[in-house]
Parts: sequence; C-alpha cells; structure tokens
Amino acid sequence: MNSTHKANKHYQLCNRCVMDTSDPDIVFDEDGNCNHCNEFINKRSKHKYNGEESEVKLNHLIDEMKQAGKGKKYDCVIGLSGGIDSCYAAYIAKQKGLRVLAVHLDNGWNSEEAVQNIKNVAKKLGIDYESYVLDWEEFKDLQLAFLKASVPEAETPTDMAIPASWHIIAAKYNVKYIISGGNFATEGILPKYWHYNAKDLRYFNHIQKSFGRVRLKKFPKFDFKREMYYKLVKRIKIVYLLNYVPYAKEEAIEFLKKELDWKYYGGKHYESKYTGFIQSYYLYEKFGINYLRATLATQICSGEIAREEALKTLEKKPYNLQKVEDEKKYLAKKLGITEVEFESILDMKPKWYTSYPNNEKKLGFIYDTYRRVFKKEKLANF
Repeated sequence: MNSTHKANKHYQLCNRCVMDTSDPDIVFDEDGNCNHCNEFINKRSKHKYNGEESEVKLNHLIDEMKQAGKGKKYDCVIGLSGGIDSCYAAYIAKQKGLRVLAVHLDNGWNSEEAVQNIKNVAKKLGIDYESYVLDWEEFKDLQLAFLKASVPEAETPTDMAIPASWHIIAAKYNVKYIISGGNFATEGILPKYWHYNAKDLRYFNHIQKSFGRVRLKKFPKFDFKREMYYKLVKRIKIVYLLNYVPYAKEEAIEFLKKELDWKYYGGKHYESKYTGFIQSYYLYEKFGINYLRATLATQICSGEIAREEALKTLEKKPYNLQKVEDEKKYLAKKLGITEVEFESILDMKPKWYTSYPNNEKKLGFIYDTYRRVFKKEKLANF
C-alpha cells in the first residue's frame, strides 16, 4: 500500500509533543507547538489525576454509585476487553468495594491472551462476567464494507457496538453507572481525521448500504439519539475511573501480571487481532498514520515519558513485517475472501470521512448545545 495524506502540505513535527502533519487538520502556533498538545495542556489535563482533589472526587463518586445500586444486584457495569486499561479499571472498582458486572463485546476477533485475561481478572477479582456476542455474518460484512470504503475508521463497527453493548446490559439490570477504561493519561489526544465519530449514523448507514451485502437485523446501532435516550431517560452515566487515580501504563502492566495473572498480547490494542492489524499496519501504510504517535504525544503531555524517548520509538515501523504477512492470511480467511481480494482492498485509493455523506456539523451543534445545557451535570461526560 502507498501512504498518502489528505492535504499536500510540507511536513512539520510539533516542537513539544510528537504529533505531525499525518493529521491533515493539525495547526501549529508561533512557537511550533500543535493544537493537540495545546488543547491537552490547557483543557484536558485539568481532568486527569490531581492528587487529593481527585481522591476526594473519586470517593464521592464511589458513594454515589453505591447509593444508586442499593436494592440491585450490581452497582456498575464495566467494559472489559482484556486490555490494560479496562482490566486495571476493574481492579480499581473492586478495590473501592463496588459490585461489578463485567461486560465484554465478543466480535469474533479476540486474541487468546485477551480471552484468558478476561477470565483471570474476573476470577481473581471475584466479579461476574457477561459476554455480548455479535452476529458474525452481519459483523463480518460490516467490516468488509468499511474496508472497501477505504477510510481510516475501519474499526467503526466495533466502536459503535462497544458502547451499545454496555448500555444494553446496564439497562437490562437497571444499573445507572458504566465504567470505562478510557483515560486522559494515555488517550487524551486523537485527531478527528484518524478516527471519525463512530456515532454518526448517516455516515455509518451510507457505507453499509454502499459497500455491504447483508441487511442488518441484529447489530446494535448506537447514535446520538440512542445515547440521549440512555443518558436522559434511563439516566445512565459513563465514568472514567482511571482519571481519578495515578495511572502509568508500565506500572499497571507489571501490577496486572503479578496480581491478576494478566498476560501481554504483543502490542497496543492487540487484545483484538483485527484492531492490532488495523492500527499497526493498515493505518500506517495506507494513510501514513502511526496510531502510536497519539499515545506517545499524550504521555509526553502527561509527563510520563520524555519526547526524546518517544521520537526514538517512532523511528521504527509500528508493525513486524513477518507477523503482518501471517495476519493478512488469517484476516482474509476469517473475512471469507481470498488473499488477493484482501490485498486489492488494502490497495484501494485512500479516502476520508469527508468523502461520504455525514452529519458532522449537525452532531457538532447537538453535542455543543448538550454540553452547555448540562455543563454542571455529570451527564455531560462525553
């Protein structure tokens, strides 16, 4: 595959973090610092762990969750992928005395390590576990549709189904809180052009109808209307526990290995074989996007790593060539196409979400209005 950029601009690397013009929308100030790290430092960093203040907020939040859970089987639902963030968030929840129901979205791509991690963590922590299994024929067709659309967000079907499964299970048990492993410490930076809004149903439906072959009957769609229903009618809130505790990735990994029999799966987001391939190879070779760059930029802004260390990491390609060839064979077979067909799809001309009908402006207005109206409410948490 030949990498390409949306805009023909001169290459530039941020002077403070490691974001660069692989994001077509990146903007640099007079000091050569980019909009991503400026926004993180000026806005998002205020929401990450801040010592005693965060501890007080966390304890207050835990009390609220326990109060809302009175008379019910569970205080909260937590999305558990088998990855670092969600497993550590589950540990924190259990440590705080919450009655937890772990929910895992099974989309057919789990690595063996991730499956075992989920079982080990649930068993060691003594928490109940429920799996939400997607219809494979529908989901396979959806993934092929997004690959054929030739856009970076090949993972949109999964990213839509994950929150849908959380809310469906939470509503089933009348639980008012969902815990996510998302956090500002490692995920505070992610350009829109690298992964467009998974809740834009107009964009989703257009790609599915244009490139898909299977009519969706079981797939759990999740757009802003469904989100508002769960938030405003069901009063379900999403909580990001890791923003309230000191969280360092490497320390979390060592803890999980030692205490919860957790095993590493070989790379960022390789708890899913498909996600690992998309983020390490597909995005890099087709769009010039090194997904690790955003994580490293966030860690620089959080003070977890030095910029020099991040730059050294980025000198290497984010994938192993021999491993990728094996992955291509595995993915093609599982998707029900030949290796030649798979390569032809990967070699299609790159496109962006702006290449297709979408509701970017409408959704932007809706969410901006929502945040203004509910800015003092904990419901405004997305």
